[in-house]
Amino acid sequence: MGQVKSVTSKLEEALLEGTFPANSKLPSERELAERYGVSRNTVREAIQQLGARGLVRIRPRSGVFVSDQLRTGATSPWGQLIADSPARREDILEFRRVLEGATAYFAALRGTDDDLERIRGAMARLDQARRDSNHAAESRIDVELHEAIAQASGNSMFLHLHSSVTKMMREHIIRNVDGLRELNQSVSEILAWQHRTVCDAICARRPEEARTAMQTHIDYVRSRFDADEG
Repeated sequence: MGQVKSVTSKLEEALLEGTFPANSKLPSERELAERYGVSRNTVREAIQQLGARGLVRIRPRSGVFVSDQLRTGATSPWGQLIADSPARREDILEFRRVLEGATAYFAALRGTDDDLERIRGAMARLDQARRDSNHAAESRIDVELHEAIAQASGNSMFLHLHSSVTKMMREHIIRNVDGLRELNQSVSEILAWQHRTVCDAICARRPEEARTAMQTHIDYVRSRFDADEG
């Protein structure tokens, strides 16, 4: 019983830290057993406990998948309120300015080499999507980049709050930013330059510059939303 509790706690910690992101597939029972130095039965019991709490979804013959429960706890009923209220969207963008400025700061301060490599990879994919004029991929990878920065902050609260805010804003982001990218190529290029500035500051481990660059980016997004709705 003690081993099951220990493995359950370790898996919970991995979920909180984003080691196993929402909707990703967990490693096999054998791999987890080797990782934690326990039997497969112990891992199976720990996974069943997580499943009972809705933290993972067990799919027979397919595997075990991380649920998005940790990412959605702060969203309801905000999603519909935001969709119906421009003022609430402004509140969220203002909150994003503070939150994402902090994530960029701490990502530069304490992101691991693996974290920075993940950020560089997302930035490279974002640049490629822009060159290909693949606006749907561009917006999807945009979200992935911001998520990678939040994970690099090393603060689980930043990661989960960021994910919740992104989920609340998703439809609004898609409707506005996708449209802006499609109608105005210069907007896409400005967003790309801003993202690159943020990433360069983080990877150079310059926290203050990273925070300022991220806040400048969010301010620009806010200004474009205002122009689009004005």
